Amino acid sequence: MRISLKPVFFLLLPLASVAQKTVVPGSADIKTNRLKPGKSLYTIYYVKDNNWTKKGTYVNDLTITGDELRLAVDYKDDKDAWYRNRTSVADPKTLAPVSYRTKSLKNSLELRFGNPITGKYQYVNGDKDKPVSIKSTQQFVDFNVAELLFTTLPLDVGYKATVPEFYLGNSPDSVVSNYIIRDVKSYVHRSPKTGNHESWLVNVLEEESGAVYTYVIDKKDHRIWQREMPVGGGTMEICVNEELDYRPIESNFDKAENLRKLEQGNSVITGTAFARDHGNSRLQVVNINRAQFAPRGTVVSILPNSAYIEEWKEVNRKIRKGKKLPEVPIDPNVAACVKTTKVYDDKGHFEFTNLMPGEYILFTSFGYTHQYSYQYYAGTNYLMHPSGAVLSSSNVYNTANAATGATAQIEMKVTIKKDGDKVDVNLKDVR
Repeated sequence: MRISLKPVFFLLLPLASVAQKTVVPGSADIKTNRLKPGKSLYTIYYVKDNNWTKKGTYVNDLTITGDELRLAVDYKDDKDAWYRNRTSVADPKTLAPVSYRTKSLKNSLELRFGNPITGKYQYVNGDKDKPVSIKSTQQFVDFNVAELLFTTLPLDVGYKATVPEFYLGNSPDSVVSNYIIRDVKSYVHRSPKTGNHESWLVNVLEEESGAVYTYVIDKKDHRIWQREMPVGGGTMEICVNEELDYRPIESNFDKAENLRKLEQGNSVITGTAFARDHGNSRLQVVNINRAQFAPRGTVVSILPNSAYIEEWKEVNRKIRKGKKLPEVPIDPNVAACVKTTKVYDDKGHFEFTNLMPGEYILFTSFGYTHQYSYQYYAGTNYLMHPSGAVLSSSNVYNTANAATGATAQIEMKVTIKKDGDKVDVNLKDVR
């Protein structure tokens, strides 16, 4: 006898829904000790057909004191066309909401949570304030804090929960909506700054709209790496964590101090830029033009050396050796502190003036023609006996001239000991 399982499934589905836990403020699953005070910066992109368009940014600023958790979220449009500030205050142990405030270009809203929930709308155009009074017997978390709540949960493969969230939209009669964590899986997030991170991929269903949000939450430090949500028309909004706490280089670059070193001294560095290429061929015997001077007009650059520059070099040297992480980009302020001059004659001469005492890095690059003579094997001479026997032999080499294109990449450190010194250097590339 064949028995259909369809009626059984219909019976089980309601039971499964009821069995799923509901997480409200004070639930045992909430571990607020996972939360770390500080700022997090997210870039907002609209993505469709693999085209990423930057729309803006938002900053989460979390502070936790003995009796208060405060989350301020500042949204800014990429073109400064709009902004929105949201500030939520909650109990630091349970995440029970205390107050909420939001401000935008058109209006502001303030709420105090209790029974009833009270507050008011205020309008920038001068319209009369609109009071708010809502009765609700449900427990919920303020929607502005909900994402933090997700990071406090004991996420694991297959973890499921329902989180009631409060959001005051157009209708005060429907202010609570369930957000259902319906799927949690392991995931490896790739950061362009810090490499791979073992994470959770968390799918959250907004019950009222049917929209599905996807969060990438770090398994170790519980930060949100990324959030995805649909915005209509096949477009996804993707918010990416920019890792404000990423600081691979401890030293700071002082732009003002470095500019001062280049402009407010009385010292001079003069020099000659040239290449001396001996080549690598075993058969090469003479480099015809041994001193290859940098051509007239070649750019020579100077940069004050500093603890920051040395640390940046060392950090990237270790990264290249490890071959796992991307290299650390240099502070963009460094570019403003590179002073340049040009070779002014056919002998590679250049000059820098107005320098203060200290250590400097000189660097340049130029092409030149490497002309050389070399020997090549042309055959063998034999000493023969009248009988025809070979008594001895010797290789015969001829000499020829050749030329190849080459590029000199030169960098060197120069120290000025005291103000007013004139230091002359040979900026050379010897191979």
